Amino acid sequence: MDVVAQWVRVSWTKQSRGGHHAARRNALPTAFTVPRPQAPLTHEVAMHEHDGFEPVISLHDGVPSWDAVQLRYIEDQVRVELIPTAWGMPRRHRRPPALRLTRGQWLRWQINYRFTHHCTGNWLYRSDTLNIAHGPVPVDIFLTEPDQSIDERAFLR
Repeated sequence: MDVVAQWVRVSWTKQSRGGHHAARRNALPTAFTVPRPQAPLTHEVAMHEHDGFEPVISLHDGVPSWDAVQLRYIEDQVRVELIPTAWGMPRRHRRPPALRLTRGQWLRWQINYRFTHHCTGNWLYRSDTLNIAHGPVPVDIFLTEPDQSIDERAFLR
């Protein structure tokens, strides 16, 4: 499948919910250059509060995991649907429909979650951005304006 995907995931605790910590977190990028533009490729960038939000990068040949993103070819387009994690809150009962990308187009899909830490019971937060393109694309494609975008971010208590 001719897909270049980039996950940008930011995680934090209540320590980064307000003040200058939140300002720093909110200023983090939602896109990076792709190390190589050949499809299929999944580029993951994780930034965690406990690491000072330093980007940790991983690269995988192939499409994103089927339990995170549903991809289907329909004629000459790729149908993309983000699958929210079952463990995160809030639950999203009304969700946007899947979108189709023609060759050369890309989509930015944003979503956020609140989790309960399994040991402490404290809340953890995560914001996910899926940047996904159909076909081989320039390495800086995700630094441009997306052809389509979906913002499912919700207020997190």
